[in-house]
Amino acid sequence: MVITSTSNEQIKKLIQLKEKSKVRKTTGTFTVEGKKMFVEIPAEDLVSVYVSETFLKENGELVKDKKYQIVSDQVFKKISDTVTPQGIVAVVKQKSYSIDYIIEKRNKEKSCIVVLDRLQDPGNMGTIVRTGEAAGISGIIMSKDSADIYNPKVIRSTMGSIFRVPFAIVDDLAAAVDTLKDNGITTYAAHLKGELYNSGSLTKDCALLIGNEARG
Repeated sequence: MVITSTSNEQIKKLIQLKEKSKVRKTTGTFTVEGKKMFVEIPAEDLVSVYVSETFLKENGELVKDKKYQIVSDQVFKKISDTVTPQGIVAVVKQKSYSIDYIIEKRNKEKSCIVVLDRLQDPGNMGTIVRTGEAAGISGIIMSKDSADIYNPKVIRSTMGSIFRVPFAIVDDLAAAVDTLKDNGITTYAAHLKGELYNSGSLTKDCALLIGNEARG
């Protein structure tokens, strides 16, 4: 059966999930769009899959082992967050991590932690997650008033790193930095009168603090 109306309850819920952070928090899920992102979703976290009629004709092999719902191309444009939809959207379970988990993971891998203070731009956050993974960070700690990491724009910018980089959202960022300090981790932050970045070591027992785009 093909869904051909945006009045369909499943479609309404998908659109809300895409557009509203509150709905994502309440359901504990988020949307992932595109072929590359889809193949990187951990099997145990996949909730549901929606494909357009055109996608199914051209890329049926990609979902042959999955349960999926077909929607018309026109309806798919409504659930998509991109100008030129690829034709596949998945609903995925959110992850939950603690500071302790990130610190423990770091102690094993000897890598740096990134700390985000009220970061607001979804594209910036997604890029930090993606480049952070490439640089070998063990995780991200962010203030609760940062951009929603499950925003579709963030997810798209991570290019799949969202599934591999653990992150903890905290109510009190200053307390979180104190926790890092108590664990022997030095936090470095950018400052107009600071030293050159290459004057210290960012390879062991360190955290890198990135501030708000407007307030620094």
